[in-house]
Formats: sequence, structure tokens, C-alpha cells
Amino acid sequence: MVRLHLVAATVWLIPIVSAAQTTSTPWMSPRTADGQPNFEGLWTNSTTTPLERPDAVGNKTVYSDEEVAAIDAANVGRNDRPPQVGDPGTYNDFWWERGTALSRTSLIIDPVDGQLPPRTAAGEARARWARGVDTWTDRSLAERCVTRGTPKRPGGYNNNFLVLQLPDYVVILQEMINEARIIPIDARPHVDKKIRLWMGDSRGRWEGNTLIVETTNYRNDIYRNSFNCCPGASSSLTLVERFRRVDADTIDYQYTVNDSDTYSRPWTASIPIRRFPGPIYEYACHEGNYGMENLLRGARVQEGIP
Repeated sequence: MVRLHLVAATVWLIPIVSAAQTTSTPWMSPRTADGQPNFEGLWTNSTTTPLERPDAVGNKTVYSDEEVAAIDAANVGRNDRPPQVGDPGTYNDFWWERGTALSRTSLIIDPVDGQLPPRTAAGEARARWARGVDTWTDRSLAERCVTRGTPKRPGGYNNNFLVLQLPDYVVILQEMINEARIIPIDARPHVDKKIRLWMGDSRGRWEGNTLIVETTNYRNDIYRNSFNCCPGASSSLTLVERFRRVDADTIDYQYTVNDSDTYSRPWTASIPIRRFPGPIYEYACHEGNYGMENLLRGARVQEGIP
């Protein structure tokens, strides 16, 4: 009987031990001194995945691991290759930090086809805006060192951010052009609609562990930014961003675009933001901006103007 009781006890313990061995403790976001989820530190949103799904992949929403590896391999040393005849080339690979491809085929997750929704006639006209060479005001806002916009989409380099938190503010410093978003989270209202800003007017709030940021009051000419979050967007744009830490090194980041003057429906993009060791350097855009001078000088030469 004693032997049977011991066997029975052992049998009952087996599932208990197994459950303990297979159950992992869920990751808990660290907190700031005042109890907010802690997003402070250096982060990057570098990725080569495009905003819209390429036509060549059809309806495919996710790449295989082998396809992702092939995309990344094709980008290695891309700017170290000799340019085509007549092309002066650009920076070599030392200067680029494109990141790698995501498994998703597009940053847009809604609509499910990975494409921007149809635009209004006015939205199409804004989206077709093309840079000119008559004067510096013809060039993109990014080239003029004015703004890279909010939110800053991934680009070829300077995709880094510094996040600071205070009890009533979250500050996001974008490395590109040293643009700082100072976001109140104390329930104050937006500024008057007459005040229009390059990066809009942002207000934040916490919903559990998620930081929700709503941005309005954009300027009418934000569409002249070639790196704009929302191609062709108008001053009626309202942007809703969601930041949620999912592990020690990753922020799940999504933004939803609401702009009925430009798009037939709202749409959403998702971009993982990852921790990086740094540092962030000063982005001295205006100082020595000989690119703008040479663009215009080259255009005058082509026109035969001394």
C-alpha cells in the first residue's frame, strides 16, 4: 500500500512540474520614477521595408526567412558599386544605415493590400508635387533643412531617436535635423487651430502600457516634404500614434492617418522601433549645405546662364 501511495503521488506531481517548467513569466515594462512605462533611451526605426507593398510580390503579406535573407544580401555594398555612365554617384556604403528587411512586405498594415487608399483629386495633385530648380524654395523641405516631418519614416540614414520622459511630458528628439517633439501628457487641449506647425501640435495620454499621441494643426505645405509620413497629406491631417514596449529592446509602433481631404479612408502603418547603443551625433544640416547651392548652380549651367 505504501508503495502504491508513493506511485500515485509521483504521477500527480508530473503535470505540476511540467507546467512549472514550460510556463514563462511575461515581460514587464520597466517604470519611470513617477510610474510611467519607461521609453527612455536611444532607439532606431531603420528598415528597408517600403511603406507600400511592391507590385512584384502580388498579394503576399509576409516573406519567408530565405526571401528576407536574399533582400538583405542584395543591399550589402549597394552604394559601393560603380554608378552608371553619366551618374555622378552618391555616398558610399560607409554613410548609409538602412537597416534590414522586415518579414512583412509593407509598413502599411491597413488596408490589408498594403497600399495607400485612393486619394481625392486634391490629394493626387499634392502627391504629384515635384521638386524644381528655379529657386531654393522649389526644393523639398527636407533638402532645405526645414523638417523631416512627423512621424519620421525610415530612410537611408539618421533613423535614430532619443526619448526623454518627465511627469507631464514625453520628448522625442529626432536625430535628422535635430527636431524635438515636446509632447504634453497632462490633458491640456490642443493649441488654437489658427496656429499651424511643420510637425503639428501633439498631445499624449497613457492607456495602460501604451502611449497614445494625437497630432493636429499641420501646415498646409507639409506635402512638400519628400519624406512625409503621408504622401499628399493636407493641413486637415490628424495623426494617431501608438507606442508600446514589447520587450527590453523593442517598441511596437503604429500610426493611423486620418485625412479626408487626401484619402478615401484612414490607414495604418506599423514600424518596429529597436534599441541601439548610440551615440546620436549632431545633424548639422544648414552648415555647409553646398548641395543646395550646387543643385541650383548646375541647373543654371544646363540653361546656359553664366
